[in-house]
Amino acid sequence: MILSQRQLEEIAASTTKDFNRFFFGDEADKPDRSALPTPIDQFAKNYLGLRVSFARLSPDGSICGVTAYADTEYKITELGITRTLALKRNQVILDESFIRSGNVQRLCAKRRFTLAHECAHQILFQLESEEVKASCEMKYSARTAYTPRELKTREDWNEWQANVLGAAILLPQKEVDLAMCQFTETPLKNYEGRFSYHDHLTLRLFCRLFGVSKTTASIRLRQLGYMVDRPFSEYVDPLEVW
Repeated sequence: MILSQRQLEEIAASTTKDFNRFFFGDEADKPDRSALPTPIDQFAKNYLGLRVSFARLSPDGSICGVTAYADTEYKITELGITRTLALKRNQVILDESFIRSGNVQRLCAKRRFTLAHECAHQILFQLESEEVKASCEMKYSARTAYTPRELKTREDWNEWQANVLGAAILLPQKEVDLAMCQFTETPLKNYEGRFSYHDHLTLRLFCRLFGVSKTTASIRLRQLGYMVDRPFSEYVDPLEVW
């Protein structure tokens, strides 16, 4: 199943709207309310019924999380020794580095995105045909730390779709609209990674509100028209004295 960006946005919108009513109650339907960031842990556990745990998933930290559609096994080889983790249906295992001492706050945004990514895999799996479900049931889906590359295989498309849907679940368009209406009147200007003081402050407030990284926020804001790119040559530091 290959879905477009628009279709993934529609899935995210309908899912988060239903979840917000489930989790926030009447607050979700108030016309003058503030933005409601998605509490992804509750979304995974209480709404999707996923069991979330932590374990060491790779020797180099490249695997951030895995999820399974049926009972299966996940194997990890380290220093020549292979360990087997039992991976149950509707279970998500996140790498234990996320809860290691000193990392809980530092890696919070990465953990939240990883969990949203795995939630997206589970949602997309439920939308597949029965034939595809049967062929995928004994597989697991791993959230890998990789750089963007060409989408050549079905697995590439699956990962892209899970990334897009996961981001739209963490940052639903309606909630982003409400937040940006509160924070600023104009799109943020990105001068090749540099921002004006006001835009930098807005981006920090946005990241703090939604619990996401600057990279995730920038990609999503750009998608929704709240960030525009400008060449660095146009950047003017208002604090610079001539």
